[in-house]
Amino acid sequence: MPQPAASALMLALGSTLLLSACAGGAGVKYPTLDGAKPLVIGHRGAAGYLPDHTLEGYRKAIELGADFIEPDLVATRDGVLVARHEPNITATTDVKDRPEFASRKTRRTVDGVAEEGWFVTDFTLAELKTLRAIQPFPDRDQSYNGRFPIPTFEEVLDLAKSEGARVGRSIGVYVETKHPTYHTGLGLKLEDRLLDTLARYGYTRRDSPVILQSFEVANLKYLRGKTQLRLVQLVDASDIDADGRIQLAAPFDKPYDFAVVGDPRTFASLLTPEGLKEIATYADGIGPWKPYLIPSRLLDDDRDGQPDDLNSDGQFDERDREMLAPTDVVSNAHAAGLFVHPYTFRSEAKRLASDFQGDPLAEYRLFYQLGVDGVFSEFADHAKAARDQ
Repeated sequence: MPQPAASALMLALGSTLLLSACAGGAGVKYPTLDGAKPLVIGHRGAAGYLPDHTLEGYRKAIELGADFIEPDLVATRDGVLVARHEPNITATTDVKDRPEFASRKTRRTVDGVAEEGWFVTDFTLAELKTLRAIQPFPDRDQSYNGRFPIPTFEEVLDLAKSEGARVGRSIGVYVETKHPTYHTGLGLKLEDRLLDTLARYGYTRRDSPVILQSFEVANLKYLRGKTQLRLVQLVDASDIDADGRIQLAAPFDKPYDFAVVGDPRTFASLLTPEGLKEIATYADGIGPWKPYLIPSRLLDDDRDGQPDDLNSDGQFDERDREMLAPTDVVSNAHAAGLFVHPYTFRSEAKRLASDFQGDPLAEYRLFYQLGVDGVFSEFADHAKAARDQ
């Protein structure tokens, strides 16, 4: 089999960090926007080990070396910000097994898509606090299901402060406003609630240990007019095809606020040089899905019109893909003054391209050498180990 494209790519990039060791003997200068070490961001906490968005998961991420923990915020019916991946909590809590809430099952439309289940916006905080988190990935450890409650945003901020004091380093909080348009339509606008809470903690400055992110644009522009805190434009897609091309299908084709007003631009439009320059007028960085930076493809070396099962396991996953050459998104973003924090890095073998041969640290090294400024990781220990080798 021919040498995978990324194998040559990793050799070419492998000297990047060595060549950039410089100036004053201060150690390695990374190819990041400012030369600093890339950040390790605990995606939903330590989601590879514990259920998403729990205090225990955030604490675990900090113990594993995360610089920031990442709560996704949604609002309860009584207007309290809590940490959940989505308003629909069917897959992330035990609500479906709680008979007292059976009547709350309903259908709601989120970003133009009708969903069935139980939604945070139909629960008060007191009711939500009776639920317990579960692991949404069936192939991950299920033994912690039903043990941990849903935290409020204030509890997450308190944890970051107390754990930072315990471990002797600053722990940042990297906040995503989930589905801003959806919340505004229910009279539960997130942004002012978020800023008011942060102000009570004294987090109002650019150098505060807080970063705010969103897949929408209008709410970031609103936040830019209200705060000096760092802002990040998230960039999504629906899939990547067999040849490595990004696929864009609703609702993952564009920021939902673009869809509402009929703006024809897509997420891919935001990553053009012109799009990046516009992002720089209201945000400080971008958070793209990682295939926008280095895509991958399925192989068909025998030319039978079907992908090759590289590991002969009878199924197709990331292990049957090879990495391609990097795009110019990182260099263009840096040229526009934007830092780059791609998502999501996961360590299971089936979630790693064939080039990495089951070694998650190899994937991190490739992206670090490309010059990313941080990574959203569900295994913070692996992200840190690869960075600090």
